[in-house]
Amino acid sequence: MSLLTLKDVHVTYGTGAAAVPAVRGVDLTLEAGQKLGVAGESGCGKSTLALALLRLLPPSARISGEILLDGEDVLTMKWGRLRAVRWAGASIVFQGAMHSLNAVRRIGDQIAEPLLVHGLATPAAARTRVGELLEHVGLPAARADAYPHELSGGQRQRVMIAMALACGPRLIVADEPTTALDVMIQAQILRLIEQLVAEDSISLLMISHDLAVLADTCDRLAVMYAGRVVEEGPAREVYDAAEHPYGRALSAAFPRIGDPAARRAPRGLPGDPPDPSALPSGCTFHPRCPVALEGCADAAPELREAGPSRRAACVHVVPVGSPS
Repeated sequence: MSLLTLKDVHVTYGTGAAAVPAVRGVDLTLEAGQKLGVAGESGCGKSTLALALLRLLPPSARISGEILLDGEDVLTMKWGRLRAVRWAGASIVFQGAMHSLNAVRRIGDQIAEPLLVHGLATPAAARTRVGELLEHVGLPAARADAYPHELSGGQRQRVMIAMALACGPRLIVADEPTTALDVMIQAQILRLIEQLVAEDSISLLMISHDLAVLADTCDRLAVMYAGRVVEEGPAREVYDAAEHPYGRALSAAFPRIGDPAARRAPRGLPGDPPDPSALPSGCTFHPRCPVALEGCADAAPELREAGPSRRAACVHVVPVGSPS
């Protein structure tokens, strides 16, 4: 059984004529011990999808479909079960550690809180566990007495990871875990995440706009555009040779070390992401697509097999088994 399965997941903000679709019919699977990356431009729905996994969206959001964690549907769980699952089953590392941490509480108290709330440790045992967690993520145990503003951006991100690990989850959802960090610190945090996932046998779902980071960190990669997954497959294959024109455009936006062509400016993608409240007809990418055909505005292509363990939603993709 897969650890996490998403079936036809939709997320809509507002109701009636004011309803805005943020996630539209997403199907994804994450196996135990696997690392799955979700990429796309700002506004594509990837962070909304991450929050939907644990029902952390505001009341104005309506979620439908199935989100199965270890076979249990998160969307139909009673409050008590959901509360436990949010820590012991899956935990999340939010964007922007400074905004996620309580500025007036010591970080040790914040890391210990889930242990105490769920009755997993006595106060004395929780203090010991906090020290172990801080050292596990590369910080001295003595930093437990520090306040968030006394730490650097990279240190605060390590605290967020320690907090996510506190109750021993099977899945960590990392939403842009390296946002606003310089390149060297980003590399340190990414290596830390990889190390912890391997050592603790944890599955990872990482959200990012950076295909290069996800290709280097994850096993599989899903590319989202306008609320839908338009391509999915082995991370390095999608990064190196995307089947969907949007995936190719994202990949081309990042220079590659050792590639003489990378000396030139990275290629951009003309136009802006569509307004979710007024999506284009047919394939939502067709107004920006360099290879769009006349019929692309009429019908949205479904995800189809594009090779071993690969799927893409584009009329230019020849389904596996079809005559070329």
